[in-house]
Order: sequence, then C-alpha cells, then structure tokens
Amino acid sequence: MAKLNPATHSPLAVEPTNPEDNRWLADEVLPHEAALKAYLRSHFPDLRDVDDIVQESYVRLLEAKRHHDIVSPRAYLFTTARNLALSLLRRPRIFSDQPVTEMTGPDVMDRGPDAAQLLNRRQEIAMLMDAIDALPARCREIFIMRKLHNLPQKVIAARLGLSEQTVQVQIARGAAKCVAFLRARGVTRD
Repeated sequence: MAKLNPATHSPLAVEPTNPEDNRWLADEVLPHEAALKAYLRSHFPDLRDVDDIVQESYVRLLEAKRHHDIVSPRAYLFTTARNLALSLLRRPRIFSDQPVTEMTGPDVMDRGPDAAQLLNRRQEIAMLMDAIDALPARCREIFIMRKLHNLPQKVIAARLGLSEQTVQVQIARGAAKCVAFLRARGVTRD
C-alpha cells in the first residue's frame, strides 16, 4: 500500500528512506505538484491518469536523487513527467473504453484491411513515432502540438512565446525530417 505524505496527505508510491529526503521532497518538489498537474492537463489533454504520471515522476525523481545531485528539481520533475506522458500517449491502446456488454459481435463480412495491411500500417506508425522522437526537442514539441494535438499555429506560438512564423518553420522542418527519416527506411508512401 502506498504511504501518505504527511505534508500533503497525498499517496506517495515510494517513501523516502531518510529525513533529508523527506525534507527535500517536501521543500523542493511537492510545492510544484499543482503546477505540474496543470501543465500536464494543458499540454496533454488526452491523458486520463495525470495523478499516476505525477506519482511516477516523484518515484523517478527520488531514484535519480539517490544516484546524483539534482540541481533543479522543478525542471527535472517537469521533464520526467513530460517524457512519461509522451511515452504513455505513444503506447498502443490495448483495451477499449466500451463496456463488453455494449459490444456487438464481429462482422463476418468485414471488408477492412487484412492482417498484413494492419501489421504494415502499425510498423509504419512505429517508424513515424521514431522519426518524431529523432527531431530536436523544440521542433518535436511544436510538431506534436500541431500534428498530433491539432493545435492551431497561433495557439502554439502564444503558448511557447514564439512568433507564428517560427512555429510554421519548425513544423515544416519537422515534417521534412520525418519524411526523410521514413524514406531512409524504405517507407515511400506519402
């Protein structure tokens, strides 16, 4: 069972092993929880389990602190949470949201793509995700906001404090690099 953090009464998946870790966590990390949740909800609106990502970020932050000094706990926390969110969004959905009682039987005469086409499409999507991961950090962030979250350039520019022209250039660069990445791996379809 998870321990409750006495400062916030929120469950903490990993209990710090010494009083110094308790103080560090309470003073340097937990004050950023509300801002972190707001950041995750605004940048990743499709996430369902923001609290789980926050908790996992705490766990990873404590583990990292045990191995090396962390100069900026807030930056480390936000970066860890962002990476976890991106990883979660890239993970294929295994289970449906639809209750089993509401599902209809499979259509025997389904004319959809066959297994080979589905496998090929999944492999291409995985390669596309690798291509996006290979983009420079700022370009990747802008590209994901525009292409995966479908945010308008104006909104992206306002959120990141950039000009719309810069956002447009980064999207074009990201698209060109992704196309080159895919072509280098034999994916020639546009």
